Amino acid sequence: MPAGATDARRAAVLGSPIAHSLSPVLHRAAYEELGLKGWSYDRFEIDETALPGFFAELGPEWAGLSLTMPLKRAVIPLLDEISETAASVEAVNTVVFTEDGRKAGDNTDIPGMVAALREHGIETVDSAAILGAGATASSALAALARVCAGEVVVYVRSEARATEMREWGERLDVEVRTEDWSEAADALHRPLVIATTPAGATDGLAMAVPERPTTLFDVLYEPWPTQLAARWSMFGGAVVSGLDLLVHQAVLQVEQMTGRRPAPVDAMRKAGEQALAAR
Repeated sequence: MPAGATDARRAAVLGSPIAHSLSPVLHRAAYEELGLKGWSYDRFEIDETALPGFFAELGPEWAGLSLTMPLKRAVIPLLDEISETAASVEAVNTVVFTEDGRKAGDNTDIPGMVAALREHGIETVDSAAILGAGATASSALAALARVCAGEVVVYVRSEARATEMREWGERLDVEVRTEDWSEAADALHRPLVIATTPAGATDGLAMAVPERPTTLFDVLYEPWPTQLAARWSMFGGAVVSGLDLLVHQAVLQVEQMTGRRPAPVDAMRKAGEQALAAR
């Protein structure tokens, strides 16, 4: 709901673990830049079992929530509606409380990925690769549905994950081929590589970076740079970071929760960079 600068409104990020979250830093920076003096943004350690009780206690001062793991799917039954984007990957990372009291869910990770790529000049690619097949990989696939004109090769560690990613491809209308993780070095020759794996998982690929790499989107932001991203940059390739993703998905959350557009991208990124440097 759009609100004036003096309206006291609340928002927060929920998840478990949550202490590492940069969301409060980004959202508070946006509120300051937008002059929303009465707005606050907090973090709460909440798991799936505690989520319904938390929702039941929310008052009319609440504008919205950001959700991280493991709540992105668990929250769906508690909502009145979800967007097509969120439904496409069965994951909600944003809840907005509307003026008429409805709880609306959305997924800003997907358009956030697209916006981060576009900021680095990536509008469309002929093919792409995804490293990993966890929760972030399905969002990456949904983003590639908007960016990639051809095949997406997904490198996985198990046949179960391979089957899952092929099913996501069918659902999202993306041409997906899966390969075993042992062949992951081949991914680095694609026009766009999206690494969705946990910290350290791609370190063994760093020495396989080609002499003229194209674009790497590594969804990690801490520790940064990853060994893969550092070597990619050393060879002159373009690197999109997890902080880029975090900022752009938060920008969309701020706009939805506050009704103010555009959200202050530069101020939010600067706040995120400073917070990471302080750690």
